[in-house]
Amino acid sequence: MPIFNLQDMKTRLKPGTRLVGLDVGDKTIGIAISDSGLTLASPVMTVMRKDWAQDLAAMAKVFKDRQVGGIIVGLPLNMDDSEGPRCTLTRKFANKFLADWKPMGFTREPPLAFEDERLSTFAAKDSLMEGTNLSRRKKEGVIDMLAATHILQGAIKKMP
Repeated sequence: MPIFNLQDMKTRLKPGTRLVGLDVGDKTIGIAISDSGLTLASPVMTVMRKDWAQDLAAMAKVFKDRQVGGIIVGLPLNMDDSEGPRCTLTRKFANKFLADWKPMGFTREPPLAFEDERLSTFAAKDSLMEGTNLSRRKKEGVIDMLAATHILQGAIKKMP
């Protein structure tokens, strides 16, 4: 089950398919999607994590409806570029995801790549206006999908 680098992602995608960006946390998974031209990322939703089967079902619903051809997962590197415990958990998530791709509606194993997600949550919080009239819980859900959007847009910019 290969994990690719960003430079190889476009060659691995079927024409007209989209990329999904995932911001994986302990409690939530933020989801964003690209356009079919792979130029723009947009927020989709935040999945409140329960167990792996329910996480898969929620992601599958998004993937099946949107012609997803590849996955970008945010990798929470430390500021010195080293990998800490969060990276280990994220890599385990990616490997588990690749082991369970069939129930998600893919006709073949989807290509997956990591994107540095440092400061993505900060950027997401910064993009939310201070005066928004959302509860703290709703803001957290919005922040996760905005972080996924930031991750995906960063990956798109790096792809040749």
